Amino acid sequence: MHRLTRWALPATAVVVTAAVLAPLAAPGYVLSYDMLFVPHQPLRADLIVPSATLPRAVPQDALVSLASLVAPGWLIQRVALVAILMLAAWGAGRLVPTERVGPRLVAAVAYAWTPFLAERLLLGQWGLLLAYGSLPWILGTLKKEWWKLLVACLPAAVTPTGGLIAFATVLVLAPRKAVIPALLNLPWLLATAFSQADGRSDPGGVAAFAARGTDWTGPIGALLGTGGIWNAQTTLPSRSSPLVPLGTLLLLALAVTGWRPLRDRWPDGTAIRLLILAGGGFLLAALAVVPGGRGLLEWAVTTLPGAGVLRDGAKFLIPYALIVALCAALGAERLHSRAILAGALVLPLVVMPDLAFGAGGRLRPVSYPADFAVVARTIEASPGEVVSLPFVGYHTYRWNRGRTVIDPLPRFVDADVVRDDRLLVGGQVIAGESTRAAEIRRVLAAGQPLAQLGMRWVVVQRVEGEPPVPPAALAGLTMVHAGSDLQLYENGSSQRSY
Repeated sequence: MHRLTRWALPATAVVVTAAVLAPLAAPGYVLSYDMLFVPHQPLRADLIVPSATLPRAVPQDALVSLASLVAPGWLIQRVALVAILMLAAWGAGRLVPTERVGPRLVAAVAYAWTPFLAERLLLGQWGLLLAYGSLPWILGTLKKEWWKLLVACLPAAVTPTGGLIAFATVLVLAPRKAVIPALLNLPWLLATAFSQADGRSDPGGVAAFAARGTDWTGPIGALLGTGGIWNAQTTLPSRSSPLVPLGTLLLLALAVTGWRPLRDRWPDGTAIRLLILAGGGFLLAALAVVPGGRGLLEWAVTTLPGAGVLRDGAKFLIPYALIVALCAALGAERLHSRAILAGALVLPLVVMPDLAFGAGGRLRPVSYPADFAVVARTIEASPGEVVSLPFVGYHTYRWNRGRTVIDPLPRFVDADVVRDDRLLVGGQVIAGESTRAAEIRRVLAAGQPLAQLGMRWVVVQRVEGEPPVPPAALAGLTMVHAGSDLQLYENGSSQRSY
């Protein structure tokens, strides 16, 4: 039995990882919304400490740039995505307080095959998912040497939200060690202090990022099943199935059954503290859809600097997802039935089968058109500010199989690239923070030439669903590269440097 326990859990983690990430066996890059990797991301000041916008990708971008010094982007992406699935499945299984292999496997699958992971993966928030994968390991090292806790917290601190979740976890469960994750949050805290961006956020984002229902149970039902993401395009089709509420109900019934064993086997109060943490995270996730909650959040994001991190509250479901997986595993064990254990093991797969094979093929890698490398070399030979057109933050490319992704140019080119930092959610425009981007928008809206703003380069990309760039905007610029996917214009009269 000991040998089976030893190898069954890592083997299950490998199988789950392979099932989800199978398309990544092909060459190329998976580009989906915020998930953007390039062949070699430059190590540039604005990627390490952005000054014009809030540091949402600190220190994530800096870490990718450092890794790019020794490894290609396609390899960095695969290591990160594999780590997420392996950490989540293996870590949750190890954390179950039992000697039986069955409940460990149930927890592994229940935590690694969730709507939360699927939706955030399609949204491209791989940094946040590293926090998701590392949370079981953080709990598992709370009573061990400080350096083990430090190592467990490191993946979570890749993004500000992940760092906050790691800090809250340690603060609630082992407050004397909270200084460890607190120190890991310093990079983005210092970047925020030196940022020129206004730390307050557009209140319209509260409604735009609120939890969204996919069936008759509404947003609360979606959150109970660890789903509810605001972006309908990153929700799997199976989430609208009539099986979903039933699957959520069965999972929660098992979790309620397993609560007592978890509490009894963690007699030092750890289970109760984890329940409090999970409850707090669930409250944040649901705040925008409960009476009075939306107004409170709107006041917070417009008054308190940095409170914008609370707009997409569903990100804080991570502790809830973990305790549900642990309790469901112990609940299946408590019922003393192999059939129930087997049913609990396959329940997530039955309810959400389309997470397999890269969410039904939506995570297939692609290759960048050759124009990107040509334009990058030309700009880097004569550096200067670059404006990326069409002036929207996210593009839908035919070469990316019609999927939407954040503009690649700022990470592909070793130069200061200005893109529109606003966010379009369903028809609603969420205001950005960059004053330079606002200046460019004003000139474009007025139908005036961009050359007057003094940038060195303008890149026009071929994208789907966007109107062509007005010729007046390009007046006074000289075309130096006319590719099928990118056109590069030079502003010979540029005198301003950034």
